[in-house]
Amino acid sequence: MLRFSGAGVSDVGRVRTHNEDSGFVGPYAAIVADGVGGAAAGEIASATAAYAASAVALARFGDPPELVLADAHAAAAAGVRMGVQQDLDRLGMATTLTMVVTDGRSVALGHVGDSRGYLFRDGDLWQITRDHTYVQHLVDAGGLTPDDRASHPWRNVVLRSVDGDPEGGGMDVVRLDARVGDRLLLASDGLTDLVPDDRIAEALAGEDCDDAVATLTRLALEAGGRDNITVIAVELVDGPRVVGDGRLLGALFDPANVVDPTMVHLPRVS
Repeated sequence: MLRFSGAGVSDVGRVRTHNEDSGFVGPYAAIVADGVGGAAAGEIASATAAYAASAVALARFGDPPELVLADAHAAAAAGVRMGVQQDLDRLGMATTLTMVVTDGRSVALGHVGDSRGYLFRDGDLWQITRDHTYVQHLVDAGGLTPDDRASHPWRNVVLRSVDGDPEGGGMDVVRLDARVGDRLLLASDGLTDLVPDDRIAEALAGEDCDDAVATLTRLALEAGGRDNITVIAVELVDGPRVVGDGRLLGALFDPANVVDPTMVHLPRVS
């Protein structure tokens, strides 16, 4: 039976005062969500989306991954929309959402925004996702070279995200030709804006997943750490089914950031 074995890190970085990224890494699902910069309550948006998406994945193990991803995205969007309805000061909050799911037989990836998903195999790294950004639109239209993306002043303008709009765009979903031994990397742009693909490949090639995410986080911090940094690396393994909900990262670690009518929020202990 296929499952994920890996690790994740979410770091506030060297510039931001708080973490608006969220992450989840478990044996059958992994998620990165990045609260869209400049919008209200990014940490609420990312934590709510990651919580809703992970809850769907945990409850639907064994279902076709593409269907799980579609329902996870719908639940995430509904949670963010509810968060705006509960507090209009959150109007405009939004988040990216990039996640991988396995049913024990196949693997699929879902994506919206400018966080990224990569597949690493036999020393080669492939970017699976396509950024939903204005700069990527310029590249696709031939008005900008790929090498100029990182320095463009509008590089962080996201065209599609999980937000409070009931008519918002959907999620890109793709079944992966993944094999045992492949590594999958999910990351917010706090990593990918600062660390080039060749350095990412080096880290994934020479170390286990725990060391790889630690190395990649360090490289992003050494490059300036101008944004929150969330990195998840998982290896596809074959073995018996394991029991475990998964690990919470970043803003998702604080239940106060999650909008969910069924959740009991315990008071913080000072």
